[in-house]
Amino acid sequence: MTEITGIATAFAPFETLASSLLHHVKTDDGSHDVAHLARVWSNVRAIQKIEGGDAEILAAATLLRDCVAVEKSSPLRASASRLAAEHAVILLAPLGWTTEQLDRVAHAITAHSFSAKITPETIEARILQDADRLDAIGAIGIARCFYTAGRMQSFLYDPEDPAARHRPLDDRNYAIDHLPAKLLTLADGFNTVTGRRMAQQRHARTEAFLTAFMSEVGAS
Repeated sequence: MTEITGIATAFAPFETLASSLLHHVKTDDGSHDVAHLARVWSNVRAIQKIEGGDAEILAAATLLRDCVAVEKSSPLRASASRLAAEHAVILLAPLGWTTEQLDRVAHAITAHSFSAKITPETIEARILQDADRLDAIGAIGIARCFYTAGRMQSFLYDPEDPAARHRPLDDRNYAIDHLPAKLLTLADGFNTVTGRRMAQQRHARTEAFLTAFMSEVGAS
């Protein structure tokens, strides 16, 4: 309860909404915990202040976009955002949200996922996707990458070919492969001008880390 109360304050001015919804976020995945929610909300607010969009819709979508937990290695991974969107509607409807509001929240949640491959059609969906992807790159993104690799029991890298010069990238078995396979491709796909600007700095940090990593394993 103390943790929820503390995180809810980070969702100002929607602390009451956050307090009512955070109880439904149950996960043992440290890369998708309540701290992740707070970081994404911080990104959302930074983008929304410049790009516009309905802040309350964004708050609900941020809080509930991972309300159905699906492991990265699960065959249901591509359906995770759709399942979360459906559950979000069930949770918000009793709070008096209109059909239009529910539709906007559901679309933002469904479209935010990289795995879902759905084009965001609203400003809220574009902002949420950008904000979530910002947390996947830079120092936090790298930390989350290796945390997830540990959960999946992956190796750090292929000792015979760390940089994948003579083999296909394999981020299921080698954590470092996830940087060139996915994380370093994200910056080019941001939707908003503000999101793209924020992404460039984190992209540069990710590139610098990969260069340093390869130097230390003798693959520079």
